[in-house]
Order: sequence, then C-alpha cells, then structure tokens
Amino acid sequence: MHAVQMKGIVKRFADLVANDHVDFDLEKGEIHALLGENGAGKTTLMRILYGLYHADEGQILINGSPVAIHAPRDAIKLGIGMVTQHFTLVPTLTVAENMVLGETGSFTINLKEIEKKVAEASKRFGVPVNPHALIRHLSVGERQRVEILKALYHDAQILILDEPTAVLVPQEVEVLFNALLRLQKDGLSVVFISHHLNEVMQICNRVTVLRDGKLTGTVKIADTNLKDLANMMVGRENFGVTRQGEREQGKVELRIEKINAVDKKGLQALKDVSLEVRQGEILGLAGVSGNGQTELSAVLCGTQKITSGKVFAGDVDLSSADTSDVCAAGVGRIPEDRHANLVGELSVAENLILDQMDKFKKNGIMDQQKIQDNAEELIKTYNIKANANDRLRTLSGGNMQKVMLARTLSQNPRIVIASQPTRGLDVGATDYVRSTLLEQRDRGAAVLLLSEDLEEIMALSDRIAVIYGGKIMGVLPAQEATAEKLGLMMAGSAA
Repeated sequence: MHAVQMKGIVKRFADLVANDHVDFDLEKGEIHALLGENGAGKTTLMRILYGLYHADEGQILINGSPVAIHAPRDAIKLGIGMVTQHFTLVPTLTVAENMVLGETGSFTINLKEIEKKVAEASKRFGVPVNPHALIRHLSVGERQRVEILKALYHDAQILILDEPTAVLVPQEVEVLFNALLRLQKDGLSVVFISHHLNEVMQICNRVTVLRDGKLTGTVKIADTNLKDLANMMVGRENFGVTRQGEREQGKVELRIEKINAVDKKGLQALKDVSLEVRQGEILGLAGVSGNGQTELSAVLCGTQKITSGKVFAGDVDLSSADTSDVCAAGVGRIPEDRHANLVGELSVAENLILDQMDKFKKNGIMDQQKIQDNAEELIKTYNIKANANDRLRTLSGGNMQKVMLARTLSQNPRIVIASQPTRGLDVGATDYVRSTLLEQRDRGAAVLLLSEDLEEIMALSDRIAVIYGGKIMGVLPAQEATAEKLGLMMAGSAA
C-alpha cells in the first residue's frame, strides 16, 4: 500500500524547471531515500508534498486518495510532518512549549499536563527528549529529535527528513537511525533526503534519484551498490564548459600544512588538512555538505582562525591572517555566501570596490567619477546585466555572482579561492562562472575550487582532492578520477 504517490509533478521558478514531470511513491512503513546533487529538485519536491510550494502540474495521493495540499496545515492534517535543514524551534521556550506552539486555541495552557504528554510521547516513540529543557541549551542532535517528536506528537504517519545528518556528529547520527528504525517497525513512512550514499545504503529500503529536476530512477537498496548510486547521481554528460587539455604548471602558490580548525559549535571540523595548489592549475575539492569545506574556505579567506598548522601564499605566512592580510597577499576570494559578502542596499558601483576602497580615494575623499568609471568598465567586461547605480538587491543571483567575480578577479589575484561559485545559478550563469575560472587558470593563477557539485569538479579540475569528515581522503589527477571512485571517497573510503 502506498502512503504517498506523486504523479507528473512539475514546478517552475521563472525559467527554471525545478521538477520536470517527476513521479515518486512512498510505501507504508518504508524508509525511502531521495538522492541527487544540489539543485536536482529533491527539496522542491518534498516542499510541494508538505505544502510549502504548490505544484504547477501533477497529482498527489495520500493512502490512495487524491488530495489538495495548499499549506503545511493541510499536510499536517493528512499526517505529513517535515524536518528541514533549518530548525523552526523557538530557542527561549522549553521543549514542551515548542510542541504546542501555535496549536492551542486558548490564552492559557496547562504546562504540567503538556510536559506529561510530551514525556509519554518521547517514551512511546523512542525519541529521547527532556520536556523541561530550554531549546537553546540543547545540542543540534537534540533539537533535531525535538523536531521529529513534534511531528510525531501531531500524529504524523509520513515523515520528511531533509538532510537530517548534515549537522550531526556520528554519535547523534546513530541515535537518529536507531529511532527511525524503531518508528519504521511501528508503521512510520520516511522520506530521507541525503547526499551521504553510505548512510542511504545503511538505513533505507529504496532510493529514488533526481538529476536536473528529472527522475533518473528508483531502485531497491538490495539491488544496488555505492558505485551504481554514484553513477545515477552524476552520470550525465558534462556541462558546456570543461577544461581543455593539459597545461604546464608553475611553482606552488598555495600551501596548506596540517591545519586544524573547529566549527561554530566548537567541534573539530578540519583534521590535519594538507594541500598544495600550483600556478596554472585548478585543484578541485569534492565532498558532500558539512565535511569541512565551509571552515576551510573561511580559514583561507581570513575569516576564521586555525587551531594549528600553517598556510602560505607563496612565501607569505597567512596562518594568523585576517581578510586584509589575505587580500594584500594576492588571494582573491569568492565566498560561498555571496549575500553575506555583498551589500544589497548599496549600488553595483559601490559593491565593486568594497574590499579596495583605499584605491578610490582622492585627498581622503571617495572619487565618485573613478568609482563610476570602474563600474562601467567591469559591467562591460564581466557582462553584468545592470547599471552602475542600480541597487545590488535588484539583481538576479547570476548577476550578483558576476559582481563578486568582477570585484575579486579584476585585481588579478595570484591565488583564487572559489567556494560553491555556481550554487543556485542557472545554466547560462553557471557556464559563465566556470569559463571565468578557467581563464584565471590559463593566465597562471592557482585556483582552489570547493564545490559540492561533483560534475563541476570533474569538468574543471586538473587535480581532484576529496574531503570527508574534515580529512583529505586522497588527491587524484583528473584523468584518473571517475564518478564511482570519487563517489566512494566522498562516502568515506580512502583512495
């Protein structure tokens, strides 16, 4: 019996088709993985099931009956719960208070009665939580359990987990999996969105793979393996822009020696990471989300300190550098969060000089004509579809990224750190960014490309390193790298 059937689902965002006639079904009492690269359409499909988005075409059936889901409240009434990557709990309230937030029709609640019910639900469902604890005092894993229990508390029979292990340490993953397997035995149906192939093989019954918004296929876990799943995820033809041939590489420009660093929770995120990038090469760093890429990028961009190790740009020691030191050493930064590194309320022209404002001063005053001339030149050179005086927030994501590229690369950096440079961009903007990175390589820059898009890594890189759990699993020449080999390394196997 099917708990969920989604037939011919289509979802468009302007010119982007996020879901292209996708069929998906979930059986009662199964854990069903939904796999695919970033932008493949996984989260969009599940947001439609939960009522956060509305499909442009297609049909949804719950327990065999057609339904209309216009909002999450409709989904909840149908027994559907969703735990997203970004939790929706109120930190200043207790676990019990969060459970009933927005559910009561009166001005008063019997907190002791609710705490008793939450404790009973925790025991019944095998999801350990403390009803009295304040959310802000809980670990990420404990907060996730509260989100799951909240869905079950409101009688969810279908649970959607979007990247549930991305923010968990291994011990928390084990607790989560034990809870899911116990709930599955009691008839709960689970959609498990993940990048982690080894986890999918460990806990799921079936797996559906999406690629570019389309269904690649659905297979039983018993009938597949890590190599086949890696192929299903990344086995399409390369994008329009790829690295052409080999080129002679120069001396080592970026040298990283056994660096260690912690994440925002104080947990070790980088473990003895060592890498070298030479002049005239792109070193691609592959890995699924949450394995240390964000921290490595932050360290190399000067926004996070290492706990030990060394970083050199040529002969310049950047081990304790801040952003100004990094820029002065000739390192060009393309951070993964463009919104955090651009100012929406400022003009395009102003954003294009943010990290080099001293160059645009005349007698201590900003030289407006020079700023304007610089903007007009870069808008033309980088094909930015905007005017110099347009507010940055009015630009598309692709044009915002072009502003970032123009600001960084117009300074001809000797080293380029490009972190998730095409995330969220359409095909045209993606090809433009990739072409620009290859141009930097060809002029002799040392380019470190950090990307969760394995196909992008394979299309652009001269050498490919893989990071897993904060460790470098190996480094391969591009000619020796296959989707299967990299997929296994990304799942924790050594080269």
